[in-house]
Amino acid sequence: MSVHRSGFVLLLATYLQAQAPVEVVSVQAKAVQREVRLPGEILPYLDVPIQAKVSGFVKNVNVDRGSIVKEGETLLTLEAPEMQAQIAEAESKVQAVELQRAEAEAKLASAQSTYQSLKGAAETPGVVAGNDLIVAEKAVEAARASMKSYEGTLRAAQASVRSFKDLEQYLTILAPFSGVIVERDIHPGALVGPTSTTLLLRLRQTSRLRLVVAVPEAIVGGVMNGAHVVFTVPAFPTETFRGVVARIAHSLDDKTRTMAVELDVTNPNLRLAPGMYPEVRWPVHNSGPSLLVPPTSIVATTEKTFVVRVKNGTVEWVPVMRGASVGDLVEVFGDLKPGEMIAKRGTDELRAGTRVEVRTSTN
Repeated sequence: MSVHRSGFVLLLATYLQAQAPVEVVSVQAKAVQREVRLPGEILPYLDVPIQAKVSGFVKNVNVDRGSIVKEGETLLTLEAPEMQAQIAEAESKVQAVELQRAEAEAKLASAQSTYQSLKGAAETPGVVAGNDLIVAEKAVEAARASMKSYEGTLRAAQASVRSFKDLEQYLTILAPFSGVIVERDIHPGALVGPTSTTLLLRLRQTSRLRLVVAVPEAIVGGVMNGAHVVFTVPAFPTETFRGVVARIAHSLDDKTRTMAVELDVTNPNLRLAPGMYPEVRWPVHNSGPSLLVPPTSIVATTEKTFVVRVKNGTVEWVPVMRGASVGDLVEVFGDLKPGEMIAKRGTDELRAGTRVEVRTSTN
C-alpha cells in the first residue's frame, strides 16, 4: 500500500511541476555598437632609402641615426672631380662653337652685302655679268646654311652643359620630405653611385603614421572611411591613442579571410614608432538591430544551443548562436523575431511541444 502511495505522490509532483507557470520575457531588438580587440601594426607614412644618383666620393655626412630633418635639408654631399672636368670641357666647346658661329655670321653679312651691291649695279645693263650675280647669290645661301649648322651645334653644346650641371646638383643630396633618419650606413670617403648596393641613409616620416589592421570578414561590412578608432600600445599601457580610417583594401586575403584597413595616425611628439603592435578597439556596427535575450534564457547542451520559445502556450526550441554581451543581455542569432516570448530561465526539461502556462516576468 505504501509503495502505491509513494508512486502516486511522485506522479502528482511531476504533474504539478509540468503545470507550473513558465516565466517568460520578450525578445528585444536594439541597435548595438560594440568593440572587438584586433591586433595592428604601425608603419611609417613615408619610407624611402636614400641612394646616390651619380657616382662620387662621400664628402660630408650632415646627419646620423635619429636625426630629425626638414624637407629640402642637406643630408650629405658628394664630390666627383671628373664631373668638373666634363663641365669645363663642355663649356669650352660652347665657346668654340660660339666663335665659329660669329665667323659664319660675319661671312653671311659680307656675302649679303656683296650680293646687294651686285644686284644694284646689275640694274644698269652691261655693268655686271649675269653669272657674277648668280655666284654672289649662291654664296649668300651657302653662308646662311653654314650659319644654321653652327646654331644647331651651339644648341647641342649648351644642352650638354646643362645636362652636366643638372647631374652636378645630385652631388648634394637633400631630404625629399620631413622625417627621421633611421639608418646610416655610409661615411666620408666612401665611393658610391647608382649601381652601388650600399644604402646611404633611410628616411622615414613618423610625425604621421599608418596603422594597418586586418579586419575579419564577418565585420568588414561596418568599416567606414573617416571613422575614429581607439588603440593602445604596450609602451604606454595606461594611455589611449586615436586613428582615422583612411584607406580600405576592398579585397580579402585568401588565407586569413581578413581585409587590410589603414588608419592615419598623427604623431607630433614622435611617441609612437613604426614597428609597434597596438591593440585596436575596433567598432562593430551591425547593418540592423540586434536581437537580445537574458543570458539565463540560453540553453547550451552537447548537441545544440537554443532558447525556449513559448508560442500560443506551446514550447518550441529555437536554435541560436550566441553573440556579444550587451549590458545584462546577450546578442543572439537565430529564427527569432522582436517581441516573441521566451522562457526567462531556459532548460531542456521544457520539452518541445509541451503545453505550458506562462507568466510574464516583471524584471
